[in-house]
Amino acid sequence: MAQPSLVLSLQFSRNPHIARHREALPRAGVVRAVRAALLHPAEITVRIVGLEEGQRLNRDYRQKDYATNVLTFDYSRPPDTPMVMADLVLCAPVVEREAQDLGISLHAHYAHLLVHGTLHAQGYDHDDDAMAEQMEGLETQVLVRLGFEDPYRNKP
Repeated sequence: MAQPSLVLSLQFSRNPHIARHREALPRAGVVRAVRAALLHPAEITVRIVGLEEGQRLNRDYRQKDYATNVLTFDYSRPPDTPMVMADLVLCAPVVEREAQDLGISLHAHYAHLLVHGTLHAQGYDHDDDAMAEQMEGLETQVLVRLGFEDPYRNKP
């Protein structure tokens, strides 16, 4: 089965601590993670930001005054055009702290969040238990196929 086409822009904010995040996010790895979660062709921008920008975006767009790990901005498109157009914004310090807390590599956690954000861009959500179970199942399938462990294996 052919993979959907992907036009990807990878951006890193100006931040003195961003070097290790660049190492954990080689362009080929980002393309691989995003493409693996796609069902349709896509144009996606992945932006890695610091705490201040992450908090500002979460506050301005979700009315939550803290930095979160990943924000997905899904842009409207005609219903008859199966094109995914989205921005995924990942907050580097939050992702790094979570990876440490989970005892996993920064690379593995970024892969999970890229898959998670890509699924959000295609309409998947986790607002209720049934939707969360479906989305988590898809995330697990994609990540295992990519060679990562099930991110929900220790979920209570």
